Amino acid sequence: MAPQLIYLVFLSLFAVLGSSTQNECQVQKCSHHGPAIRFPFWIKDRHQQHCGYPGFELHCTQNHDTVMELPFPVKASIKDSKLSFSVQFYIKDINYKNQLIEISDIDGCFPGSLPVLNFSASPFQFESQFSYFYNFTLFNCSKLNPNNLDYSYYYYHVPCLSSPDYDIISVDSSNYLYELPISSCSKMFDIQSIPYAVFESTYPLLLNWSRPVCRDCEATGKHCRLKNDSSILYETECYSSKPEGSVPKLRVAGEVLGPLLAVLLAIASYWIYSSTKLKKESEMKIEQFLVDYKGLKPTRYLSSIILKGTAKNFINEVGTIGKIHHVNVVRLVGYCADGFRRALVYEFLPNDSLQKFISSEKGRCLLGWERLHRIAVDIAKGIEYLHQGCEQRILHFDIKPNNVLLDDNFNPKISDFGLAKLCSKEQSIVSMTAARGTIGYIAPEVFSRNFGNVSYKSDVYSFGMLLLEMVGGLKKNDAGGQDKSQVYFPEWIYNKLDQGEEIAIQIEKEGDDKIVRKLMIVGLWCIQWYPVERPSMKVVIQMLESEEIPSMPSNPFTSTNGTNTLATTRGRITRSELEVISESE
Repeated sequence: MAPQLIYLVFLSLFAVLGSSTQNECQVQKCSHHGPAIRFPFWIKDRHQQHCGYPGFELHCTQNHDTVMELPFPVKASIKDSKLSFSVQFYIKDINYKNQLIEISDIDGCFPGSLPVLNFSASPFQFESQFSYFYNFTLFNCSKLNPNNLDYSYYYYHVPCLSSPDYDIISVDSSNYLYELPISSCSKMFDIQSIPYAVFESTYPLLLNWSRPVCRDCEATGKHCRLKNDSSILYETECYSSKPEGSVPKLRVAGEVLGPLLAVLLAIASYWIYSSTKLKKESEMKIEQFLVDYKGLKPTRYLSSIILKGTAKNFINEVGTIGKIHHVNVVRLVGYCADGFRRALVYEFLPNDSLQKFISSEKGRCLLGWERLHRIAVDIAKGIEYLHQGCEQRILHFDIKPNNVLLDDNFNPKISDFGLAKLCSKEQSIVSMTAARGTIGYIAPEVFSRNFGNVSYKSDVYSFGMLLLEMVGGLKKNDAGGQDKSQVYFPEWIYNKLDQGEEIAIQIEKEGDDKIVRKLMIVGLWCIQWYPVERPSMKVVIQMLESEEIPSMPSNPFTSTNGTNTLATTRGRITRSELEVISESE
């Protein structure tokens, strides 16, 4: 009962201290759910001007929204412009510790103002820590059919600049203009170094401020304010956020509650002593149990090691996927890093993973072979973008159906970048100290360098295994009368195709057999044992989109000792063999 009694005492103490005198710079809100407003911000008509910092004035609208109006200086090179340069930002949240503002809406046509706004003279800048900047070009086009736009080129429609007669679109300037289907468009202007959230309202737009610097105050649980007696203009200081007048009230509370606290502290001390004694006895029993059952050889980890690994994967995934912007790669909306609690927030994809649909014949029939073929092509384009489309090459190392998510239109998006590695496009070999990935999809060279060097071709191998599983092969029941445990499906399917035999796969429409055969042959090309014999993802896309069925690759399962199977030598690596290989690495 001691903890409950102590809680009641302190609750009474805080009740005595809670009613502080009102002051003119107290925290205010425009609405119950709105952000708390305090220094360096101040609300006009509610705070005195000295409660905030110059340029940080806010006001509350009649709808109880929190609004900040920023006047931006005009760039000297722009003349005769009729654009308004006072921009109103509707504020959703303020992070005082990290000095960030999250914008929920912008009043007016902000994209149209960007070419003439001089951000360098503003106290606020676009946040750059996890928002990667791009250069965009705006085009004036005759009315466009949205179905004809290839969104892998990062098109964004700008409604506030468009009209019923024409559309204004923004395009990532890094694309080669001659490749874009914009023949009916004329260039308007370029915008340098902005986040794509300016055009895409579904993602948060963040602004930061560098002055005043109040991070240190916030980190220690204190607040920031202007110094009254400072000789330096706008110098700040830290102060305790406790209300003024708390010291006298604390003295009164101490005189009233002191004797009671003394008794309760004595009770609490005895309770803590008893609890500690019981905890130590329990820990000793656990330690003795672990000693007695050491023969079972469980691996014991320190909590610090587990937390360190989790943090590394978390940082790796945020740092990697934050650089990616492609229609077939899942988009990182945000993240949470609150102490030991870490989470990544992705766009919502309602149709779960590809594994859900290809794990059964019923699921594959629900999608149909034409859609499965389209999904395969789009996954390949996503991987090819990771290999060639980013500033640095991204190797995923965990391509599998569980890591391919489907949106409401069954468009695939590659996810889970916890094992990914970054390297330059000129770097053909990747160093790796231990195997990474999922058993069944890991390329042979990731286990043993006898097969070659680890490179982007390792993702090609994983994609090949994914294609074969899309056909339904990795869980095939028809083993031709052989012992299923000894049958390696890729070798089995190669022999079937090579000998021209029928494969028992459900075909519903004319032409589906051609799609199935193409998926299997391309998959076999991708899982060649040696990386040099596998095609690049660009060639894979060409084979999948070609009207013709590719020719059969050479047999990757031919044994060097003359036997016909490698299921137990090279085609399949067991878990015990994986442990030996990982230790040797």
